[in-house]
Amino acid sequence: MTAESGEPKSRYLHYLEILTGSLDEKKRWRQYKARVKQLPDNYRVAVEAMERYLMHFGPADGAGAMTMYEDLADLFEQGAADGTPIRDLFGDDPIEFAEAFMANYPLGQYRARERARFTSAVARAAGDDTPRRDRTDR
Repeated sequence: MTAESGEPKSRYLHYLEILTGSLDEKKRWRQYKARVKQLPDNYRVAVEAMERYLMHFGPADGAGAMTMYEDLADLFEQGAADGTPIRDLFGDDPIEFAEAFMANYPLGQYRARERARFTSAVARAAGDDTPRRDRTDR
């Protein structure tokens, strides 16, 4: 009765997902959290900190967000397996790392474009000689 088997979802499942969100997304989230729980303590703490940051500043929901979290787990699982120090994974500036990480996902690209647009608009308003960056700045 799931969409995966090619059969349509039952009316009950359809309404349930309208109320609670995608059951597949919830399953993926639980799998992600189980993967994080298996990490060595210092890697788990780092992933959970990054997760908190992404919850506030990253994609809010949807498949794009879930893919981002799964990729985060992949990165830290590989780092733990290779013995890569946490600081080498994040670099000197964890915020810069997080922003660069988010920029690889659709909402992150949107945020980067809007930041550039905002900066350009303020520069123009201040009288700076800056060219328009995109057609939405007109």
